[in-house]
Amino acid sequence: MKKGIQILLSAILVASAFSCGKAKTKENVISAEVVKENKKPNIIYILADDLGYGDLSSFGQQKFNTPHIDKLAAEGMLFTQHYAGNTVCAPSRSALLTGMHTGHTPVRGNKEVMPEGQYPIPDNTYTMAEALQKGGYVTGAFGKWGLGYPGSEGDPNKQGFDVFYGYNCQRLGHNYYPYHLWSNQDSIVLTGNAGHKKEQYAPELIQEKAIEFLETYKDSTFFMYVPTIIPHAELVAPEAVLAKYRGKYTPEKVFEGTDDGPEYRLGFYESQTESHAAFVAMIEIMDNQVGEIMDKVKELGLEDNTIVVFTSDNGPHTEGGADPKYFNSNGPFKGVKRDLYEGGIRVPMMIKWPGKIKPGSKSDLISAFWDVLPTFSEVADVPVPSNLDGISFLPTLLDNASEQKQHDYLYWEFHERGGRQAIRKGKWKAVKYKVLKNPNAPIELYDLSVDEGEQNNVASEHPEVVKDMERILKEARTPSDVFTFDQVSF
Repeated sequence: MKKGIQILLSAILVASAFSCGKAKTKENVISAEVVKENKKPNIIYILADDLGYGDLSSFGQQKFNTPHIDKLAAEGMLFTQHYAGNTVCAPSRSALLTGMHTGHTPVRGNKEVMPEGQYPIPDNTYTMAEALQKGGYVTGAFGKWGLGYPGSEGDPNKQGFDVFYGYNCQRLGHNYYPYHLWSNQDSIVLTGNAGHKKEQYAPELIQEKAIEFLETYKDSTFFMYVPTIIPHAELVAPEAVLAKYRGKYTPEKVFEGTDDGPEYRLGFYESQTESHAAFVAMIEIMDNQVGEIMDKVKELGLEDNTIVVFTSDNGPHTEGGADPKYFNSNGPFKGVKRDLYEGGIRVPMMIKWPGKIKPGSKSDLISAFWDVLPTFSEVADVPVPSNLDGISFLPTLLDNASEQKQHDYLYWEFHERGGRQAIRKGKWKAVKYKVLKNPNAPIELYDLSVDEGEQNNVASEHPEVVKDMERILKEARTPSDVFTFDQVSF
């Protein structure tokens, strides 16, 4: 009788906590005792920052190894045709968290707010974290946010995350020894990084909080979002790791950055004389941190009921000394970050779910970031809004291919560098550049079934396909008052 009363009280407390909406702070984080009866699978979603399709040894990298991430792939399902939400950070994350592509999602580009933060996701946006809260999940985010400056309506604590620790601002996330990080609504000053000191490496601090979250909520059902800043510029790693690779990736690439003055550590990259070695060292740190998370999940007895996803927010970058050509970071694809060719938007993804996903399996399902929200909603048994662009790929995870719905098409738009658009429809890939200067710019058309490197433009040979792609370019998007394509006559 007493146990029944306790469960009833727990249910009331959960309902009360979730009815408070988006204003989640450290003062009202849900107690593990409240939701310990919930047996839905935990979810961990690890998002690398600018990691290319070819930057993992499980996806073909030859110059270095990523053993822990490879182990995750071997124990789960590897997706070979998965796409990021966009080719740069903020819109890609917006697509992930809202289930809408960049023709519909509220944040469609990197738009800065000074002195710290980016344009916020509006308050009325329904996010993946809020969906999982409805399903009884405790939610935490650890890493880089970039979807709303501190205290704004886009602040992570107001968009469904009970706990946040890391960089609110993706611009300040360029620096690995920052002057401060955020813990919910508190700015945590890192005195070990005062001036030019380098005593507190942010990825290590963030990892500690992520592990702490696992330990705190091991008896709950949780969603842990880990948008690491690795391996985005600047390229820097602690000496103990960097020394292991010094002199092994020659000729080295030297980068001259900002090492002093009023702009120091405010988003500008420091100089790096060993860019190749630093990049590999950072990859090792990220790989080890994935291994630490997996080990902690196993140690806590959670492995059999935890979904773990690893992917990247877009293709490899060329900033701060990064050298994707040297490492073949984009694998077999053309393009890098800020391109809408495959190298800019096709990303590695792997998912482990013991007892549900067959180890060592692969899927060539055409999927994208906006599919994650409906997939996790279905896992959590919460309603999926009708206005999403995403399709649940849960049937693929459960080896029910006959029940898997397919996309009619995938759509991207990028508002920098003259404006760019792209469509993936079956085997066809359409790319259109400089649309702001010339709305009638010709479409490039590629048959990815025989030309995954997008080397042979076959638009002239398939006018009917080009015509269909033109139609989709006009119909796939709705106007945005903030992120506009003003010069384009849709």
